Amino acid sequence: MKRMIIVGGGAAGMMCAIHATSGYRVTLLEKNEKLGKKLFITGKGRCNLTNACDEESFLRNVMSNSKFLYSAIYAYSPEQVMKSFTDWGLSIKTERGNRVFPASDHSSDVIRTLEQEMKRRGVEVRLNTRVTGVSPTYENDETDDTATEPEGDGPKQRTIREWSVTLSDGKRLTADVIVMATGGISYPGTGASGEGIRILEELGLSTRPFQPSLVPFVSDTELCRPMMGLSLKNVEASVYLRSKPKKPLFREFGEMLFTHFGVSGPLILSASGRLQKYFTADGSPKEPLELRIDWKPALSTEQLDQRILRDFDSAKNKTASHAVEELLPRLAIPVILQAAGIPGEKRVHEITQEERKSLVETLKSFPLPVKGLRGFDEAIISAGGITVKEIDPRTMEVKRFPGLRVIGEMLDLDALTGGFNLQIAWCTAKLAAQ
Repeated sequence: MKRMIIVGGGAAGMMCAIHATSGYRVTLLEKNEKLGKKLFITGKGRCNLTNACDEESFLRNVMSNSKFLYSAIYAYSPEQVMKSFTDWGLSIKTERGNRVFPASDHSSDVIRTLEQEMKRRGVEVRLNTRVTGVSPTYENDETDDTATEPEGDGPKQRTIREWSVTLSDGKRLTADVIVMATGGISYPGTGASGEGIRILEELGLSTRPFQPSLVPFVSDTELCRPMMGLSLKNVEASVYLRSKPKKPLFREFGEMLFTHFGVSGPLILSASGRLQKYFTADGSPKEPLELRIDWKPALSTEQLDQRILRDFDSAKNKTASHAVEELLPRLAIPVILQAAGIPGEKRVHEITQEERKSLVETLKSFPLPVKGLRGFDEAIISAGGITVKEIDPRTMEVKRFPGLRVIGEMLDLDALTGGFNLQIAWCTAKLAAQ
């Protein structure tokens, strides 16, 4: 039976190992002391393991190179992933937005399910095993430490006899197929370091630099810090180029959160995922960006003005701060009034029509500068990785190096939140295993 070595014991690596046992003798190498360290913290520890959508809906939620995933998603759809997990003994549930979780709400149950299935199928797992290099051995060669294709007057085609991985202790392991599944560089505390990318770059593979994605925005701390911890539901967030203030780059309705550094929450993470091209690899905006918050999207400007008029009519002798207590969360009141140019202690009967109009405009379009993205420590995923033109989308094999395959977050593939990124891991792993 042919031999396969999988480098990386995360979601993609474990799934690949399970499916590969039908055709290979599989060894999985993981540099950490346990498997699935990043999987353990996904979905705030609940592990949103896929999205119960159809294939076309899935592809619409992939932000980078969605067409590349056409073969993979039809080979291993969300429905098939869910069936696999239930067949392996995991109880699952579907929540709002078609997000699929383990019924227990514990990511550890997902990891345990994968571990048990690997054990049942005879996968050899080696923990605390770090790979420092990967190289092919060609037919008629004893070794080939250069690990590059011949150029110039050399032979145009050479057959790779086997692959080897070099371990940190200098030892080598050989196999017919190597699958690289070391992930990106988000959440470095889980061991994510980009080491696998550097190994493949040494083979000559091209990459798109990693950048944080599905990550909070850094904004004006003087505005955001007073509202730190305030969670907003049913608001609309829009992002604009300052140079084109009338055409939104992003607009969605949902939930967000103010922090000491700026803003976070589902709306903001979604915005960062959709607007990658407007940021540099270090998370800085390529040109000035502005976030605008509509605090009352269910009301038109006229309806909101009428609502405020009614509130003011019933509180003519109160201060502005007291008059808007039913309209706004407590933490937001001083910030919004200041932005509207209304002193909080000003009596309602003294507020002018222009000031009331300013308050309406502020509530419908509260501006915050987008100064950048938070770092990889807080990014759910890393956007970027091995460019997909290097990879055969039907097999996940490197076109120039038969027997070498790349899966999961190492590839320049990323999607929005909702289980889509783990689905990328599962379906690319399945193809690489076949």
